[in-house]
Amino acid sequence: MTRSYAIGAAAFVTLMLVTLAVLAFLQPPWMRQLLGMSDDPFAPCRTSVAMGGLDQIGGPFELINAQGETVTDADVITQPSILYFGYTFCPDVCPLDSARNALATEILEAEGETVQPVFISVDPARDTPEVVGEFASIFHPRMVGLTGSDEQVRAASRAYRTYFSRNDGDGSDEFYLVDHSTFSYLVLPGHGTVEIFRHDESAEAVAEKTQCFLSNA
Repeated sequence: MTRSYAIGAAAFVTLMLVTLAVLAFLQPPWMRQLLGMSDDPFAPCRTSVAMGGLDQIGGPFELINAQGETVTDADVITQPSILYFGYTFCPDVCPLDSARNALATEILEAEGETVQPVFISVDPARDTPEVVGEFASIFHPRMVGLTGSDEQVRAASRAYRTYFSRNDGDGSDEFYLVDHSTFSYLVLPGHGTVEIFRHDESAEAVAEKTQCFLSNA
């Protein structure tokens, strides 16, 4: 009885060791997660989460640049970019966020990194290509200003899951405001959206996080 138990126990231990060896070799996703391993090269950098994953944020868009040319996401995002959705008549948060993103870009430039700030208008009725271009150039000479038709802007907004709503009552107020989300999106060519920056994050924090992603790209 004792001998049979010992043989059975030894066989069980051997089977478990073989199973663990096979799992260690194959490294299925659940085991990698259990062991704190990840196939995501940006795992050490990520601080934000999104329902369905960050890879669900962003996508194709077609907008109009400051020169009046129709451009796509492929034309715009040719280098690491920080995207922001706002409007030029915005009295407070948009200028602050645009200045923050521009300063983060300058910090990264001083470190030898090239990052492109992008401003996408959610107020196409007032933000013509010329207006949005002038607005963007105030903050950084390389900031890209984009606008478009109402349909184009809404499609881009849906792609990045942003929110905006025009508050003009009966439509007669030319000084209306636009409610909108205030996130900025770090987008890398070939990787898509890799991080989302909150309004309350400093330029230094944005630059530091962006540098981490660039170093691991």
